[in-house]
Amino acid sequence: MTSAVPEAMTVKEVMAALRLSRSKVYDLLRSRELPSFTIGRLRRFDTADVTAYMRKRVEENH
Repeated sequence: MTSAVPEAMTVKEVMAALRLSRSKVYDLLRSRELPSFTIGRLRRFDTADVTAYMRKRVEENH
């Protein structure tokens, strides 16, 4: 049996995926709208969390 490892995104990848500035991504972190984790000094985002955030925003605007 194999277990799937969640894919992690960098801040730059989240910026590109959401078409947001670096400061806006960090605003989402501070407001806890977009969860992340750190490995040492590196911040990473679970791809599923970024996708869930996008879906939530789309649903709010419809």
